[in-house]
Amino acid sequence: ILTSVSCSLLFAAQRHVLTYMEDAVSQLLENREDISQYGIARFFTEYFNSVRQGTHILFREFSFVQATPHNRASFLRTFWRCFRTVGKNGGKEQPVKESQCSHLSFPADLLTAQEYHCLLQLLCPDFPMELTQKAARIVLMDDAMDCLMSFSDFLFAFQIQFYYSEFLESVAAIYQDLLAGKNPNTVIVPTSSSGQHRQRQPPNDCNPLEGVEASLFYQCLESLCDRSKYSCPPSALVKEMLSSVQRMTFYGFLMALAKDQGINRALGALPDKGDLFLDPAMDQELEKLVAQVSGLSVSGSASSSADTANMPVRNSPRINSPWKPLHHRRKMDAESEGSNEETDDSEN
Repeated sequence: ILTSVSCSLLFAAQRHVLTYMEDAVSQLLENREDISQYGIARFFTEYFNSVRQGTHILFREFSFVQATPHNRASFLRTFWRCFRTVGKNGGKEQPVKESQCSHLSFPADLLTAQEYHCLLQLLCPDFPMELTQKAARIVLMDDAMDCLMSFSDFLFAFQIQFYYSEFLESVAAIYQDLLAGKNPNTVIVPTSSSGQHRQRQPPNDCNPLEGVEASLFYQCLESLCDRSKYSCPPSALVKEMLSSVQRMTFYGFLMALAKDQGINRALGALPDKGDLFLDPAMDQELEKLVAQVSGLSVSGSASSSADTANMPVRNSPRINSPWKPLHHRRKMDAESEGSNEETDDSEN
């Protein structure tokens, strides 16, 4: 019996069940008036269905979005599905100044770090700019931070930076110690809350083209992964990556992580790069919405050709989002009521 209980507690800890239970109860208390109309059982059913589907992180605060590995993976997948069309029509080359961003290829649809940050804030209003800048730095290396980036370049760099954030903080400290000739065993693994992201200073490479010895670097990373309580890339894939070179720079390592499809598959949030702009399920949903909107437009056009003066005013049916979480309805309805009040005042 004790073994069974221990296994259950271990499973609950690994899956962060307590985190979701606490959040569900918090949502229940916050929306208790609305929930009383359809029952607590239905609320918990819809809440945990949204957790399973990965839609529970939509429009939530950053502290919740990054609270668990599942939340982080869900946010990455949602960001990809919502904004994959940003790079879907790319392919045409654009002229680039030789002095900046010369190592990047430029398809037609490109954005700056600030613009990608705006997209992130559409899903998480208080998403920190610092993480976006760190992801951009992986792509841009030493180039100006206002350079343009393709969606795929930014997305895979952002995945590594966001999902393995605490791991990368420790890697930066190890790299600095190796450059300075210090004993890497003295490196301290971050123990702060996962909600706190420290400012990472760019490693001061004595010779950026030389870096540190790859084999020694891997030994330190292997030890880090063994004792770290945070998510780390699979050690076997890191070993394979570093065994193919003699020396490695810090940002060279981050770029290798971002480009490694084995690590991408192990994380499981995004498809392979070749399938990045394919999402049949989402395309089908979009086609349904477009068809509905087109039907409304055709109906509106036919009505306008008639004598509209003698026809009653008709409101268009409202199309609800298919993935809006139940526990956000009260909040969004309140915002809608506030907006209507302002409109009424302005009309008066």
